[in-house]
Amino acid sequence: MKRLYFVLIIIFLVSGCSQNTSTFDLPENQGVSSDRLDRIDSYLNKAIKDNQIPGAVALIRRNNKIIYNKAFGYSDVENKIMYSTDDVFRIASMTKAVTSLAVLMLWEEGEFNLDDPIEKYIPEFKDLKVLTDFNETDSTYLSKPAENKISIRHLLTHTSGIGYGVHDEDARFKAIYKKQGIVDLFTTDSIDIESNVKKLAQLPLHHEPGEAFTYGESLDVLGYFIEVISQKSLDVFFKERIFDPLEMNDTYFYLPTTHQDRLVPVQTKRDGFWTKYQGDFYDTNYPVKGAKTFLSGGAGLSSTTADYSNFLQMFLNKGSFNDKQILGKKTVELVYVNQNSHIPDSTFGLTFGLVSEKDQALGGKGSVGTLYWAGYFNTYIFADPTEELIGIIYLQIRDDTSYLISNEFKSLVFHSLIN
Repeated sequence: MKRLYFVLIIIFLVSGCSQNTSTFDLPENQGVSSDRLDRIDSYLNKAIKDNQIPGAVALIRRNNKIIYNKAFGYSDVENKIMYSTDDVFRIASMTKAVTSLAVLMLWEEGEFNLDDPIEKYIPEFKDLKVLTDFNETDSTYLSKPAENKISIRHLLTHTSGIGYGVHDEDARFKAIYKKQGIVDLFTTDSIDIESNVKKLAQLPLHHEPGEAFTYGESLDVLGYFIEVISQKSLDVFFKERIFDPLEMNDTYFYLPTTHQDRLVPVQTKRDGFWTKYQGDFYDTNYPVKGAKTFLSGGAGLSSTTADYSNFLQMFLNKGSFNDKQILGKKTVELVYVNQNSHIPDSTFGLTFGLVSEKDQALGGKGSVGTLYWAGYFNTYIFADPTEELIGIIYLQIRDDTSYLISNEFKSLVFHSLIN
């Protein structure tokens, strides 16, 4: 019976992960308990049964071996379509790490210094202002000249002072950005990042550059910056320099016809039932329809769990992937260094959030220096360099409590380690 079990596991690993060229192995061979991994199955199946989520796709990779790759529940509850391990998801803000990687690659080539002011390459950022007062009746505002310049490092670490429009926690900036026609993400309109970034450069900042962590369109600015430096469109640069070398064959800004039927819909719960989400300020079908001109470096990509595991594996491999050196060893080491140590409760490297000693002490979050990030439609990743461990869980929903799923998944993955 035990022999049959292992045969079935091998069949599952080979068939379930056929879209990726990584090596597959039994969990026990990589110091992971199969019995403890079963707890993930039980947890996700219960979450589906309890109607907390419609389904999910999860992948675990240790020592560069995929040991777990499973799909649960429905990608489309209304039409009874099951999730599959090769489904394509909108990864939204997980795009930011890809853009950051591209910046680091160009930095290694000597194109600029990380502390160069962005105005050196995008002159529209020359005369920066900081918001001082706001009129709610007509969205007019007052500002003062900024004392500091926005550097490339500020943009990489979300300390530039640039915010988001619709997503901004500050209602003043929501109104200012809306009035000026700033596009956050997910648009089907005929807009390019150059025009959007140049308009953004004229608007006030939340605070002095480098003073605080403010989540916003910094990586969209860097997306255009990459185009300026490389003299290539962002999608072409990503494909040639990142996706092809990392064998990320299912990752795109806008999906080709060969991939469109693999894109899962976004779902939301309405009156207790999961239904397709239409979006309140965007079209969720942006990867397959519309003008397809807005290459958002902050949120534009769609991808699979297997593809993103390749991306993360490169960082765990000290910058290499299948004998291709994407980043230098010392640059990767810098990725794990907190760039925001001067800002309370902000632990962020040059590409991802980082698990701090305080986080580690809470339990279930991994080793100090573990990389992590998430996307707007509830995709989540982590990569622990100490344990050589990657965990990915993709949902495609709009729901305020779904972050609990990714937190518990992460904890269960770490509980499964036995060696």
